[in-house]
Amino acid sequence: MNKRPPAAERQPTDWQTPAMQRRVKRRYAAERRFRLLGMAAVFASAAFLIYLLATMLGQGASGFTETRIALPLDLRGRVTVAPAKLEGAGADLALAGAGLENAVDAAANAAFARQGGALLLSDGAWLRVRDAIKRDPALLQAPTTIDVPVATDIDMAYKGAGSPDSEAAVAALGTHLSRGLNVSFFTGADATDPTRAGIWGALKGSLLTMIVTLALAFPVGVLSALYLEEYAPRNRWTDLIEVSINNLAAVPSIIFGLLGLAVFLGTFHMPRSGAIVGGLTLALMTMPVIVIAGRNAITAVPPSIRDAARALGASPIQVVFHHVLPLALPGILTGTIIGMARALGETAPLLMIGMRAFIAAPPNKLTDPATVLPVQIFLWSDDVQTGFVEKTSAAIIVLLVVLLAMNGLAIYLRNRFETRWK
Repeated sequence: MNKRPPAAERQPTDWQTPAMQRRVKRRYAAERRFRLLGMAAVFASAAFLIYLLATMLGQGASGFTETRIALPLDLRGRVTVAPAKLEGAGADLALAGAGLENAVDAAANAAFARQGGALLLSDGAWLRVRDAIKRDPALLQAPTTIDVPVATDIDMAYKGAGSPDSEAAVAALGTHLSRGLNVSFFTGADATDPTRAGIWGALKGSLLTMIVTLALAFPVGVLSALYLEEYAPRNRWTDLIEVSINNLAAVPSIIFGLLGLAVFLGTFHMPRSGAIVGGLTLALMTMPVIVIAGRNAITAVPPSIRDAARALGASPIQVVFHHVLPLALPGILTGTIIGMARALGETAPLLMIGMRAFIAAPPNKLTDPATVLPVQIFLWSDDVQTGFVEKTSAAIIVLLVVLLAMNGLAIYLRNRFETRWK
């Protein structure tokens, strides 16, 4: 058996030998391949992201606009309402009872009989006329022209995605059609007609749900993190709690939906599809994330801060709440915002508790039936009408903007208030 010679007798490696040169070249070639693979992975990820955003923007940009038709109106003798009834909350009922919808359809039939008449108008066209009359009651006493939204097939044809018959109608209408910002998309709720559908109902439901989630998950999560890091003894019971929290953070979100269905609806009989139930369910899902982020932020505070505070006579409570918590708060807030952004994009647990109902009016209370933006996107994507395709993409764009804003806020808080310890 050959023995390795002593160090004094070994000769230095000759880096100029052909074998060693080949080995060096292979190593450099492997490094170049690894670098190229890394760059290819980055470019592939960026390409997929750009494709996704381009697809959403291409399909959803038209969802923020609507096609309108200039409708000549002469409501004299057709709609008669006392001026006093046009003031206050009863104006809508007064105009509806006076036959305003029929008058608008008759005006469309008279002006555009060859192109389809009243069939050109959206179901909500007369509501646009109603709102104009409420702003200016003089419209009932003189001829006027009001831009009202058109039906879905005409709208899609004007945007370049309609049927041949609709495109022929659009060509015949010519300058009577125009395109503008669809304000009702931001102020309305769900509707069976794509031209009337809006996201405000779902957005308000998301806001109420997030308020309940934050109000419950944040204080409980932060206090739990403080207890586990500053007060809890190190024993098997504490280890079991830590393992359970880490496992809960990795549990699929639909499991929390089943838990909310069984506990909040099945046991406590809380209102189905209410924002309060959705908030409680998402709070169970978000709380472990806040606890983990809070513990990491508290651990990052140097022990010298605690020792200095105790040396100056601070009590244990004062050390935690006057020194440790303020220094750890930026990290806690960052983790909380990221956890809330994840909860905002969840759909599965909310479907389990019934927040997929058709909600035609925005919720006013936590117990009112509500839906959230991700569920609204899911419902629109499942609709067979072509008009909801662009509405789905437009709602996705709104959701992405909200999520990017929340993540941007988390990055700002981290960079603005983060303390770097030396």
